[in-house]
Amino acid sequence: MVIGVCTIELDIPGCHSLKEKRGILKPLLARLHREFNVSAAEVDLHDVWQSAAIAVAVISTANGHADRTLQRVVQWIEDNRPEVQVVAERFELIH
Repeated sequence: MVIGVCTIELDIPGCHSLKEKRGILKPLLARLHREFNVSAAEVDLHDVWQSAAIAVAVISTANGHADRTLQRVVQWIEDNRPEVQVVAERFELIH
């Protein structure tokens, strides 16, 4: 069993309140779950309006599958969510 975790730091330049930030992140996290069958949550920068840190986790039987899934998640965010910008990502595989 392999657990893949990706921590993604996002910039949300047009955001002017925590309520607006939640309105952007909540649908994003739900969509990641539906599209990729992963778990996703905001894990840091909770009180910062224009930044967010989310974590995405997947459980798999193979390193390659877990890594590809997480890479696709990051690419999907960059391609489909113009209101957020991926600033950094960190991948980790746990055996």
